[in-house]
Amino acid sequence: MSIMWKWECDHDAKGVIIIVHGAFEHHGRYRWLVEMWRSNGFNVLMGDLPGQGMTSRSNRGHIDSFDEYIEEVEGWVHEAAKWELPVFIMGHSMGGLVVIRLLQEKKLPILAAAILSSPCLGLIWHPSKFLETLSLGLNIFAPKLKVNPQLAVDFATNNIEVQNSDVNDSLYIRKVSVRWYRELVQAMKQAFENVNKTADIPFLVMQGGNDKIVDKLAVRSWIDRAALKEKHFKEWENCYHEIFSESKRELVFQYTKDFVETRLRSLGYYIE
Repeated sequence: MSIMWKWECDHDAKGVIIIVHGAFEHHGRYRWLVEMWRSNGFNVLMGDLPGQGMTSRSNRGHIDSFDEYIEEVEGWVHEAAKWELPVFIMGHSMGGLVVIRLLQEKKLPILAAAILSSPCLGLIWHPSKFLETLSLGLNIFAPKLKVNPQLAVDFATNNIEVQNSDVNDSLYIRKVSVRWYRELVQAMKQAFENVNKTADIPFLVMQGGNDKIVDKLAVRSWIDRAALKEKHFKEWENCYHEIFSESKRELVFQYTKDFVETRLRSLGYYIE
């Protein structure tokens, strides 16, 4: 079941921002960011990815294939196109990986640029060789078996208010399936294998300097390899994984907005 939300700005919109959330989370955790974009003159479109948020109560934390995410977000892009405005796609963590794989597999000329926030291109934590091997077998015989990823909320952000909200969030995923994990690992591998198939649109990749979840060296390696005419990389020193939740989030947003508005000017739009 696909669930999608739209927010329109109060005046004539400059463009559209599609937000793709990360693993375990849902659209509700992006209220601040949605309002920042909307109050600065952008329409926003966002949904919950399959098996997360409000999309499913019976199959939470499970997918049969990473392609489910790609196809879902492709649908969001086509929906955003109905506004007939420049469309920017923004993905956080696993959502960033979804955006990358989408831009490697689908032709979406409507997209004006991509913004990645701590994209999941490598993990700091890895299971032991025994568990890794075991997961390969379980992926065949018990793909829906759920496991606890052992990621505490304080790994993602040092914002106490956000941490407390996450602990009490009934929509936050606590367990994921073996198949979900194997599909994530495969998607990260494919992101590198197909790096030169990535659509050549402007990219802004931002990374938390003190990320405890995603390997920032893998992120830098991917963007360095990508054969893009325009690409920007920004590491936010001392920030954890969720750079839009940290104390610097106003600066992070302003930096991102500047990138978007520069792109709009290059497309011939007048920005005050």
